[in-house]
Amino acid sequence: MAVQRGRNGMMGEEEDEGGLFEEEELELEEDPSDSHIPLHLRDLFNAAERGEINAFRLALDNFNGNIDEPLEDGDTALHLTCLYGHLACVELLLERGASVEAKDEDGALPLHDACAGGYTEIVRLLINSAPEPECVKRMMESFDEEGDVPLHHAARGEHVDVIKLLLASGASAMTRNLYGRMPSELVEPESEACRILQEAIDAELGR
Repeated sequence: MAVQRGRNGMMGEEEDEGGLFEEEELELEEDPSDSHIPLHLRDLFNAAERGEINAFRLALDNFNGNIDEPLEDGDTALHLTCLYGHLACVELLLERGASVEAKDEDGALPLHDACAGGYTEIVRLLINSAPEPECVKRMMESFDEEGDVPLHHAARGEHVDVIKLLLASGASAMTRNLYGRMPSELVEPESEACRILQEAIDAELGR
């Protein structure tokens, strides 16, 4: 699954006489962080990452490819906007037919990214955008390369509202990842997240 990256910027606040010249030289250089992105995808990638909705809409209008085409590390535009929590961009992508079941190179869905960030409204939007109940079930059960389902990611961040939403949408609190760990084993003991997950386990076991 992708991780957020920092934006390029000046290191420190000190200036010297050559500062302006050095800054002008830097502006002439290609941003190395974007050099691996194909040219036809760069506008879309940058707008998706920054969440600038007008720039993002324009980039989409000018983009002639598949809306689910990977931009970086297998991440689609929907993965990136979910990763950075850009709700308006997510809404626009879904309106234009982006797939909620697209997987990145680690096998993660956009839902994994939204859950990891604790973006409750984006998680709700993704679930509500599923075309059928079976799709929601697949999303809840989809695991990445470490065997984590979306609930694992929400639990790891102790995002209580997201945990509640996933459980209400049919996620199992008893799913184990490749390390044999359930979501309840990723939270702090005696925390609210732990209590909610334990109650869900008890309900699944009929206690």
